[in-house]
Amino acid sequence: MLKILGRYLWTYSHYVVVGVVVLFGQAMAELNLPSLMGDIVNKGMVAGNTSIIWSSGFKMLGVTFISASCAIASSFFSSRLMMSVGRDIRHDLFGVVENYSLNEYESLGAASLVTRVTNDVVQIQMVVMMGFRFIIFSPIMCVGGLILALGKDTELSYLFVVVIPIITLIIVIVAAKIIPKFTIMQKRIDALNLTMRESLTGIRVIRAFNRQGYEQARFERANRELMDISINVNLTMAMMMPIMMFLMNATTIGIIWFGGVRVAQNSMNIGNMMAFMQYAMQIIMSFLMIAMMFVLVPRAQASAVRVLEALDMKSSINDPDTPIMPSLRGVIEFRDVTFQYAGSESPVLHEVSFKSGPGETTAIIGGTGSGKSTIINLIPRFHDATEGEVLIDGVNVRDMAQAELRSKIGLVPQGAILFSGTISENIRYGKKDATDAEIERAARISQAYDFIVAMPDGFDTMIAQGGTNVSGGQKQRLSIARAVVRNPEIYLFDDSFSALDFKTDAALRKALKGETRQSTVVIVAQRVSSIMDADRIVVLDEGRVVGIGRHNELLNTCEVYYEICSTQLSGEEMRRGGYIDAR
Repeated sequence: MLKILGRYLWTYSHYVVVGVVVLFGQAMAELNLPSLMGDIVNKGMVAGNTSIIWSSGFKMLGVTFISASCAIASSFFSSRLMMSVGRDIRHDLFGVVENYSLNEYESLGAASLVTRVTNDVVQIQMVVMMGFRFIIFSPIMCVGGLILALGKDTELSYLFVVVIPIITLIIVIVAAKIIPKFTIMQKRIDALNLTMRESLTGIRVIRAFNRQGYEQARFERANRELMDISINVNLTMAMMMPIMMFLMNATTIGIIWFGGVRVAQNSMNIGNMMAFMQYAMQIIMSFLMIAMMFVLVPRAQASAVRVLEALDMKSSINDPDTPIMPSLRGVIEFRDVTFQYAGSESPVLHEVSFKSGPGETTAIIGGTGSGKSTIINLIPRFHDATEGEVLIDGVNVRDMAQAELRSKIGLVPQGAILFSGTISENIRYGKKDATDAEIERAARISQAYDFIVAMPDGFDTMIAQGGTNVSGGQKQRLSIARAVVRNPEIYLFDDSFSALDFKTDAALRKALKGETRQSTVVIVAQRVSSIMDADRIVVLDEGRVVGIGRHNELLNTCEVYYEICSTQLSGEEMRRGGYIDAR
């Protein structure tokens, strides 16, 4: 907690300094009020001096006005400090998460990251705001109250020798019980967010399989676990208030009892006893505020640990100290690349080697789980090869700046992703300064132009979050347009034509062929018809390259490719492709 506050409070030290000054002024003002009231009783009411009553009364009004003004000012500065610190933490968290490699992103999980950016930051903000007042104001009131109470009557102050240790012990016991529970609570919030997120994103599947009842029970279980731990924590916290109030009232009774005896013995006057009573209340209220901090700090401590974990987590993929600028254009080469995901028992890819250059189309095909998409992810360096080298333009991707590497690439991912905003904004995502003419041209090449202009607002049509107001094929075409408008050196299509009909697929591939004459194209596909004209087809089987060549060559030399083709193509189509039945 101290580490994260030290990192962010320093920027706003001017708020802290001013806040401390006004809180000190408020404390001094409030500590003067009991003494003024004692003067009214002793010098005014008992002595029958009306002028003292009036003058002390006006002083009390002035001191109260100063105290109220300082309280308003401290609330203002603490609020500004709280919101500024929260904003900075969220800004840094988002920036760090944006630079994570897929390894770090997957290790923390989307639901946990959302909780850390929202709920955990709020807990830290609460400590900043409340602590600004409680940690500074309460000790001043407590120490000042003790000194002034001792000045009123030393013997009566022995009550504090009994009360203060009891209060301290209660605070320590409560803190020891609830600190571990707050860590569990934040994890339960993660679990609840994960369940909610999965249910919302998978609503179609849930309804299609009539699993609403199962998901409801799963959510109810996560919700109940959070409720149970929250109730447990709140019960522990709730016990503190009545105990503190009991001690406060018991202290008041003790002061009245023993103070009354001392007044009767003429060892103490009534005004001092009343002032002493108010100082005692100020001291106990200060401890009560400190106790509240012991309630807030443990939860914020758990949140601070989680936030720091995300902030300090280093990406496993970083830019080199001296990046190398390649001199070639659009050349991709895999040299004996082996890749294994963290935590998996065996590699996904085994010694994969191939090369592709500008004007060439390389297709990757294979069975499910053969590592096709993994190859695509290694090119923009979403992952690093476990063994071997991935080279772009003759330079190992590890030796290039990530921004430079990815500026060469136009990626169309397997799951088409659209963002909330207009269609033109989504296409312009590939090139921020793209003109309207470039956007229209990209839409025509991707075969998206016709359905876009048929919409009421054309290119200004709003895309809903996640692209839920367009079909799967339309999302794929818009994703392709986003890559085309970039005019990259390298096109990566990760099964990007699966939702297109054959007619649209053929028209799109024809348009792309003219667009990508000077670029390198890598296509991951399931349909043989989409890759038959490729310059090079890489056939994968369980992560190993079992064949490289053109369609007609592989039909006769690669059994895996023949089996894939035989399930998709007719005998006549295979003969046209050059297959010769040697049997």
